[in-house]
Amino acid sequence: MEPNVEIRRLLDVMPASGRMTTKIVSKPEQATVIDASFPQPWNQTRPIYINFDLWRRLTKPQRDLLLLQMVSWLTGVKWFKPDIYQGVVLAGLLGGLLEATQSDVVGVAVAGGLSAIAAFRIWRINKSQESELNADAAAIRIAQRRGYSETEAAQHLLSAIEAVAKIEGRSGLNFTELIRCQNLRAIAGLSPVAMPESYDK
Repeated sequence: MEPNVEIRRLLDVMPASGRMTTKIVSKPEQATVIDASFPQPWNQTRPIYINFDLWRRLTKPQRDLLLLQMVSWLTGVKWFKPDIYQGVVLAGLLGGLLEATQSDVVGVAVAGGLSAIAAFRIWRINKSQESELNADAAAIRIAQRRGYSETEAAQHLLSAIEAVAKIEGRSGLNFTELIRCQNLRAIAGLSPVAMPESYDK
C-alpha cells in the first residue's frame, strides 16, 4: 500500500469539516493501527496517525469506517461551546485575572482551582464512552452519504474494531470497545440488545 495514494483516497472519504480540521500522518513506528492524541484547545490541526503497514491488513470498508469514526470523534471534541462547564472555566479565568491584579493570592487560587475542575470535567465528557458512541453514530451517518447502508456501515465498523485488536496483538477488547461493539451489533441487526437510553456514560 502506497501511503500517499491511500491518504488521498481517505481525504475523499472524509467530510469537509474533517478535511479542514484533521490531518492524516503516516507513522510506521507506532504499534497501533490508527491513533490520535486528545485535541488540545490551542491546537488548530488535529493529526490522525496511521501505521500503513498494519492499516493495509484491513478491508477497504473497514478502513473507511475506522477513519470516519476517528474524524467524528476528533471533530466532536468541543472545548469552546456555550454550556455550564465552559462558562465556569471562563468565569474562573476572568476571576483569577481580576484577583491577580488585586494581589489576592487566595482569590487567584480559588478561581484557578474552579477553572481546573471545570476543564477536567470537559476533558472527561470528551473522553467518555458516550463520546465514542456518538462518534460511531456520526461515522455511520457519513458512511451512508458515501454509499453504505446503515447496516453495512455498522457491520464494517464492528468488524474493524475486532480486527484492529487482533492486528495489534491484544488479547481482547477493552471495556469501551465492548460497549461500542454491543451497540453496533444492535444497529447492524445482529443483536436485539442495544445500549439502554439510561446508560450512565
